[in-house]
Amino acid sequence: MIYTLKHLAKTAIVTSLLALAVPAMAQDGTIYPLDAPAEPKAILLGTGGVDDQPARETWFRQWGDPMARNITTATLTPFLPEPGKANGTAVIVAPGGGNRWLSMGNEGWEVAEALAKKGIAAFVLKYRLIPTPESLEDFKAWMNRPRTAPAPSADTARGITPPRPPQQDLSNQLEDAEAAYAMIIKRAKEWGVDTKRIGMIGFSAGAGLTMHATLHSKTMELAFIGPIYGGMGPVEVPKNAPPMFNVIASDDFLFRSQFGVIDSWFKAGRPVEFHLYQNGGHGFGLGNPNRTSNRWFDAFIHWLDVNKFLPATPGK
Repeated sequence: MIYTLKHLAKTAIVTSLLALAVPAMAQDGTIYPLDAPAEPKAILLGTGGVDDQPARETWFRQWGDPMARNITTATLTPFLPEPGKANGTAVIVAPGGGNRWLSMGNEGWEVAEALAKKGIAAFVLKYRLIPTPESLEDFKAWMNRPRTAPAPSADTARGITPPRPPQQDLSNQLEDAEAAYAMIIKRAKEWGVDTKRIGMIGFSAGAGLTMHATLHSKTMELAFIGPIYGGMGPVEVPKNAPPMFNVIASDDFLFRSQFGVIDSWFKAGRPVEFHLYQNGGHGFGLGNPNRTSNRWFDAFIHWLDVNKFLPATPGK
């Protein structure tokens, strides 16, 4: 049975009277409480919990999208193509949220459903997060706290890539990604997956996790990666690193005129395609109205096709 966004929408209607009663409210940047939707197809990954986490997993809605925080139990949710349409390619989808919440709709379920419509088996990874305040009001206050914009880098002005910021501890997140990959390998026949064509895309912090897995995992052999509006700093590229499809908008705060990761991939002689869009901001998922970044998904599918990641598996 295919797990589609329609099923999730039905669940949200049942579980969230707030979203039904005041749908207009959910379309702004205010944070609203949201009952946790049922996730009947979510598969436990069995990777453990989160240290020093007293709060339970809770959900909220912002910009019309369902978001989860204080996740202590990682899961993987399959979105499989319609029978007869599978081409054998699989993609792990990692939503973003600064490693403190996950944009499950905009950067997870919606993307996975779009991939499934293209014959690609998609798997939304709900990975463990850094703890946030237990109460929604305290979380709102933390989210709305004053922030100081980073000063323009003199090195950037001279065309020199600034140093990378300190790396967060992503050991839990990497363990979750590795468990997801291992599960797809184990159940590849059941899910119609060609184990040589398993890739990973991620958004914002999910792009960071995608890159972290590429650079540091000892068990994942990703066929391709797609960091979508992630960090752009330079990296040390592993030998035989997978082909990379990279997307960011010029008005994204993470861009900052940096091309380091692209330059790193190119100089390492590894295949890389880069789309710098005029506008789109940050967190656009599949796209927002009247932005040039809205066509990135079509370009991604074309890139997969040209690089021979989409041929139908024999017998499918």
